[in-house]
Amino acid sequence: MKDLGSIARTMPWRIAVAVVVACLLAVGGWVFAQDKPPAPAAPAAAPSAPAPPPPSKPDPAGTATGGIADVTAKTAGKPTLEEVADFAGHNRVSINIMWTLITGFLVMFMQAGFALVETGFTRAKNVAHTMMMNFMIYAIGMTGYWIMGFALQMGGLGAISTMGGTGLLDSEFTISLFGKDFGLFGMKGFFLAGSTYDVAVFTLFLFQMVFMDTAATIPTGAMAERWKFSSFVVFGFFLSMFTYPIFANWVWGGGWLSQLGKNFGLGHGHVDFAGSSVVHMVGGVTALAGAMVLGPRIGKYNKDGSANPIPGHNIPMGVLGCFILAFGWFGFNPGSTLAGGDLRISVIAVNTMLASASGAIFAMFYMWIKYGKPDPSMMVNGMLAGLVAITAPCGFVSSFWAFFIGAVSGVLVCWAAVFIETVMRIDDPVGAIAVHGVNGAWGVLSLGLFSDGTYGDGFNGVEGTVRGLFYGGASQFVAQIIGTVTCFVFIFGASWAFFKVYDVVFGMRVSPEVEMDGLDVPEMGVHGYPEIQGPATLVHAMGASSVRAPGPAAMASERAR
Repeated sequence: MKDLGSIARTMPWRIAVAVVVACLLAVGGWVFAQDKPPAPAAPAAAPSAPAPPPPSKPDPAGTATGGIADVTAKTAGKPTLEEVADFAGHNRVSINIMWTLITGFLVMFMQAGFALVETGFTRAKNVAHTMMMNFMIYAIGMTGYWIMGFALQMGGLGAISTMGGTGLLDSEFTISLFGKDFGLFGMKGFFLAGSTYDVAVFTLFLFQMVFMDTAATIPTGAMAERWKFSSFVVFGFFLSMFTYPIFANWVWGGGWLSQLGKNFGLGHGHVDFAGSSVVHMVGGVTALAGAMVLGPRIGKYNKDGSANPIPGHNIPMGVLGCFILAFGWFGFNPGSTLAGGDLRISVIAVNTMLASASGAIFAMFYMWIKYGKPDPSMMVNGMLAGLVAITAPCGFVSSFWAFFIGAVSGVLVCWAAVFIETVMRIDDPVGAIAVHGVNGAWGVLSLGLFSDGTYGDGFNGVEGTVRGLFYGGASQFVAQIIGTVTCFVFIFGASWAFFKVYDVVFGMRVSPEVEMDGLDVPEMGVHGYPEIQGPATLVHAMGASSVRAPGPAAMASERAR
């Protein structure tokens, strides 16, 4: 009877799988039939064989390799001026596309860094759950972004000047106020179908998708160790298809924040070179809303409101993750030129390095002076805070200001983490809100202060270079403030509403029993470390276990872990 019950439970799944497989085979057969190559044409009469070329000579210095014969031309070796110009233009776009793709690959690898940092800074009983959130947000976020997120963000961008000037993304939903057009979201590029089936559009999709995924993975750290995996899955689609692309459209997709300069004379509009607000502040503010709705972990706070430390299980894992993130940031910031021929890349890369160094150094000294020890976790978060802060201004500031911006962020992240935990009483296991939310805001504001006017001519359609308050650009600082406030109000409001409604209807948090035992087996079906925690079972997942309610002894043990 037990076996019959098991078969009955699994029968619907077997039928569903069989139907899906049958559909895939049918569709696959149809596609194969459509893609059959045409029959080869009858061979033409063979022309008289040309004289063989002279034998190649080795070129160890590389100075003689490549020449006029390598220029595509109707008559080999004799290109016309127009053919040379076409070849040069094609190569320029090819270099830019290759650069953008390679840097996008680097940003994609940052997902591994986030996974290691967040998993190392949480407890061993939750590692499979934390790691899988960081793993699956890549797949979930990409799918949602492909369906509609990219279209909402970039559907009205207009010409992509560095990639051949293609103007296929030409549909923006706008409203008219005060005689000005305010772009709200794009309306072209859903499923990357139709006229957006284009090499330049696909390149932009890949690069923008991995940026979106960075924002989406930030809340997984702040909400770790008590978040239902099913709730996380729904959230992944929500952020990738709605909140992130809409705000990103306002800044990067030709939307209203980017047009504050053209419409109202506020500098170059809200400027965010590589995502301090669009990526990091969006992720940090979303994490704030989610952590507030979820509430703190069991044992985090005492009755008098004081906080108990709950250390992570693997500091070396977190440090390794930080180094991977710092490496990936060389794609994040320099790649945002979208042009391999933009020589400002070297300045952007060095500014990125310097801010990460000063963030780590000043976080170390702050913790050392205030608490007597240089906390490893805060040194890691100090480096990440410096990277987050320099992301917006990296293309517009000198190396001195880059180091200064990182130094401020290293102290700011330490102060903010303590304030969020002890005053706001928001439990953030990895410090994501302080790193990404607080320092994302600092990054876009610092652009409005320290941009020195050496770069950015024509940015957002405004003549002249980008200048901050200290270089005569007071209106640019105003635009940065407007963008920062808008980001917080929109992202926090929309995210809090989503989390609250979902929590009321379905519930976002695991039960206290599951939280005490650890989320790995109840939520994932496996232990992250079975050799330490024992063999994994599926008893929680199958609903066949009677879990004991935590008593005082268990609570005391939990606090000690």
